[in-house]
Amino acid sequence: MGKRKEKISSDIAWSTSDKISVRGLDLPNEILGHMNLGDLAFLQLTGRKATPEESRVFNAIVITLVEHGITPSALAARMTYMGAPESLQAAVAAGLCGLGTVFVGSMEGASKLLYEALPQEKLGTGVDLDALAVETVEKFRARKAIVPGLGHPVHKPVDPRTPRLFQIAAENGKSGEYIALIQKIQTVAEEKSGKMLPINATGAIGAICCEFGFPWKIVRGFGVMARAIGLVGHILEESENPISYELWQRAEQEILETSGPGAK
Repeated sequence: MGKRKEKISSDIAWSTSDKISVRGLDLPNEILGHMNLGDLAFLQLTGRKATPEESRVFNAIVITLVEHGITPSALAARMTYMGAPESLQAAVAAGLCGLGTVFVGSMEGASKLLYEALPQEKLGTGVDLDALAVETVEKFRARKAIVPGLGHPVHKPVDPRTPRLFQIAAENGKSGEYIALIQKIQTVAEEKSGKMLPINATGAIGAICCEFGFPWKIVRGFGVMARAIGLVGHILEESENPISYELWQRAEQEILETSGPGAK
């Protein structure tokens, strides 16, 4: 237990009978109609308004993470909704629970990797990025671990989202040593492994988040808030054009055919 606080405080928001303040701005008059969802998220996280350039890059990041088809998180949400259609929020939560080191949450690992290799206080000091890339890849190879942010089961040799994200970052002043470093890490990792290991979208986003200076421990949260939007869309579609029951029945049938009585 920590030391008892003299007073409980929060700088995010407060409300009275006739006023709602979010990060020092009046919600009805200074936010509604003036900010999009991404800009409000940026305000919530940083305590300040995004510049036009920051807005373009940050919105590109979160939009990228909203949707990627019938992924495990979408399937989990749809299956949960099939079993408990009265609880939409539980279905969304079920889908979000799977955002970890393999899907979406790998952006956290990528940003943590980059900060550990190149602490913010060393930016602009002429650090040898090529040497850092080799050192980083060797550390992961030594423990037979996957480098976060590299590789994709479908998008090869290039994840089509990555060059576009890097282009948007460059056009808006958010392309620096962290993006350069992850690109060098990719090159070294491919040379060492002999495999195609494209920088995936979460790797690109992890690097761009480092360019913003966002703490690595909050980066996965961008995926959580963005994917929640996508999952609501999947649940709506599931309610109108259900596929979960069919998937369940097909899985049952194939298991019986391969493992049940009379299986070949």
